[in-house]
Amino acid sequence: MKQERARAKAERQTKRTGRKYRPHIKRFERFNWHRAMFVLPNLFTLSSIFCGLYAMTLASGEARPQQLSQAALAIFFGIFFDMADGRVARLTKTQSDFGIQLDSIADVITFGAAPAVLIYKWGLVNLGFIGVLAAFIYIACGALRLARFNVLASRSTGSKKFFIGLPIPLAAGVIVSLVLFHQTVFATNVVRTSNILVLLLVLSYLMVSNIRYRSFKDLRLSPKILLLTFFLVIAFSVIAASIQPTFALLSFFSAYVLLGLLEEIIQFIRSYHTNHVVNNGNITNSHTSNDSSTNKSDQGM
Repeated sequence: MKQERARAKAERQTKRTGRKYRPHIKRFERFNWHRAMFVLPNLFTLSSIFCGLYAMTLASGEARPQQLSQAALAIFFGIFFDMADGRVARLTKTQSDFGIQLDSIADVITFGAAPAVLIYKWGLVNLGFIGVLAAFIYIACGALRLARFNVLASRSTGSKKFFIGLPIPLAAGVIVSLVLFHQTVFATNVVRTSNILVLLLVLSYLMVSNIRYRSFKDLRLSPKILLLTFFLVIAFSVIAASIQPTFALLSFFSAYVLLGLLEEIIQFIRSYHTNHVVNNGNITNSHTSNDSSTNKSDQGM
């Protein structure tokens, strides 16, 4: 009935003015909060990109020690935003392929390019082209690691207890905490640039290696986990209060790197021991079968 009245009104208005009448219909649509929530984790990711860009602007040119420390802090805040965007996406149930790709691009900028520029200006600038090449190797390995992560993530849908290779935010955390500790405690130029070069190459290799690092996504609240968390917080606080807060950060990131290496060594020893036992068992079984066949042949004779 309403449609017929609207059509009749449109025809009368058309005859009167000679132009086709198009009624203006107001539509009040309900605001979709779930669709708007998709923007929230992406804002954290974009904030991480801003931190990386700000760090590169501080470290570029004739950077002073204070500017290098500020650049390291900017990357550290980028780590915070990178940790927050994934958790916000899971809490709001707004995970998407777009967010995964955007997060990878942000990681290349904030934890690849920015730490490479920082460590070059801080400890590798005296090496010239070799320092530039080492910084490039770090960025390249970080990009390869992220590309492999995206491929593996698209193939598997289950819970991921381990990362394959050192995550690039943790590699950047080692660099950032080392720069902050050196600038806070020593406040001098780096003397042993060869050590910094070796460290950067080791971190680059760990990112593209097959060493497994725990993601801690499968942790559940239990008395053991709570007790371990309480012990780690106390140890972190004691180190920060007695020695230096930046040394506590360096200890935290270094402990994660060493934990993956230690678990890989233990896994290798266990697999080697298992294979050794299996091989010995096969050899024993073959000898037993040979002896039994020999006895049977002797009895037949």
